Amino acid sequence: MTPQDFLESVTEQIPRPRIGRVKLSSKDVESMLKSTPPRSRGSGKLFRRILDKGIISYTEYLFLLCVLTKPQSGFKIAFNMFDTDGNQIVDKREFLVIQQLQAGLPLEEVFSSASGRTNSEDKMSADQQAAERTVTDTTLLVHFFGQKGKEVLRFEDFRLFMENLQSEVLELEFKEFSKGMPTISEVDFARILLRYTLLDRSEINECVERVRERVPHEKNGTQNGPQGITFKEFKQFCTFLNNLDDFAITMNMYALAGKPISQEDFQRAVKVCTGYTLEPHIVRTVFIIFDEDGDGHLSHHEFISIMKDRLHRGSRSYLMHSQSRWEAFRSCVKNEMKSN
Repeated sequence: MTPQDFLESVTEQIPRPRIGRVKLSSKDVESMLKSTPPRSRGSGKLFRRILDKGIISYTEYLFLLCVLTKPQSGFKIAFNMFDTDGNQIVDKREFLVIQQLQAGLPLEEVFSSASGRTNSEDKMSADQQAAERTVTDTTLLVHFFGQKGKEVLRFEDFRLFMENLQSEVLELEFKEFSKGMPTISEVDFARILLRYTLLDRSEINECVERVRERVPHEKNGTQNGPQGITFKEFKQFCTFLNNLDDFAITMNMYALAGKPISQEDFQRAVKVCTGYTLEPHIVRTVFIIFDEDGDGHLSHHEFISIMKDRLHRGSRSYLMHSQSRWEAFRSCVKNEMKSN
């Protein structure tokens, strides 16, 4: 696939259809790789600059998907997994271990566990090592390790690439709704959050209408109408979602105490797991989206379940593991509401 294909796969609700296939010659691939920007020219527009003038392998596609969902704390773990000799740099050979890991381990483990690093090279058979030597270069490999594959990747380079990719995808989503303006509406913010979830269309419409009805009265306690959401605020919230697992642990403490979740509690939990607080207007809007009965409190279980769908952007592999649990929870909530 191309960098453009990747961007469309994670930002389009229904990626545009392809008609036929393009068969690249060796010269086509060589030309693409020669035009690949070096690391020194990396930015939050890298994939949009390359578009269809690059190639991404399947294992790299899985790697990039994981990049989009991980907090900064996961960046160091991932780097250390690739850094098999522990010298704080990753060369091309070490980076290609990802292909062997993908063959035997869920890629998620590369980012979520420090275990397995010392065993990764042991798992590589002689045949796998031979395959590593004959691997076809890709745009990502050339960007990371240069045209000759001799450059090395330091953690700061790795961290910057991951941050830039996350920012690039979020900027694409934001611009789709902002239409050139500096802000998106609270209604569009609700649509973005719910677009990849398991909620059906009628449920999404209910949430959107709730925001449409209540937000005009939310601007600093006045009647001046909605204030909109900037890209900085949107990005900050989406960065928080990458820390959703830590947030869930914090929220469980409130659940054990039988305490309803207020906006102040929500902010406190966000700061515990991220180190920063969200803009109050963002938090108010989130509560409106999920506060169906208007009591000013949040069902954190429902929020976390739905936002995990959003975080993984409808990934089929994720949904296969989470759908039954979410469906069971949603059914339970609906039955409980009907009985009251």
